[in-house]
Amino acid sequence: MSPFPILFEDGEALVIDKPAGLPLDTPRAGGPSLEDELGNLRLNFQRDPAPVHRLDRDTSGCLLLARNPKALKRFSAAFEARAVEKVYLGVVDGSVEGQEGTIDLALSKVSTAKDGWRMIPARKGKPAITHWRKLAEHEGRTLVEFRPETGRTHQIRVHAASGLGSPLLGDPVYGSGNAARTMLHAAALTVPREGKPAIVAGAPFPADFLALGFTAPEHQATSREGAIPVSEALSIDGNGDGSLPSQE
Repeated sequence: MSPFPILFEDGEALVIDKPAGLPLDTPRAGGPSLEDELGNLRLNFQRDPAPVHRLDRDTSGCLLLARNPKALKRFSAAFEARAVEKVYLGVVDGSVEGQEGTIDLALSKVSTAKDGWRMIPARKGKPAITHWRKLAEHEGRTLVEFRPETGRTHQIRVHAASGLGSPLLGDPVYGSGNAARTMLHAAALTVPREGKPAIVAGAPFPADFLALGFTAPEHQATSREGAIPVSEALSIDGNGDGSLPSQE
């Protein structure tokens, strides 16, 4: 049995609903991570699945894993080619002007001995583009749909703070950290595949978003009823390799 809800499964791909608070890699200080559970995610396959992209520790929702090296290489290439459609939901700690728009702010990494590293808007940084749409407001906070076109590290977090003018609620780096976690959720993922149906997955609306007074958008599943059913046709590929792009 999988330790996490499965949103999509076939012979080369697995999409899980990653819980908030779980890092992908083992922390330096120790503690649980997704890495510890990869063996339990084999689900009768011979190899441990491998994450194709990254989600921050606090980010919940759709995480794609490849079940063999060739699939990992193809899926990674799709992310690099910007062929993957990603939908995130975030609770912004403040009001947002306008109803929708596009944030085009290049990002660069900086590091200091005092504050550690972070991403900042920079003209000579790497291009970063995020499309956004306001969904609801409640008690001075805003539920926003984000559709990142690029996949830079901390992209949505920086674009919320510097592009929308208010950080994500709970963000300890780009905001005040005044919540149990950074309120960001990977709500949906679509990965095209040549010669096969696309990988399409949707993650249920998080309980902590509901606790803040927000309700699931019409297109967003609130239970497994909205999840993509497990495929009955399983197939296995050969060997290859791949990379691990960041997606927020």
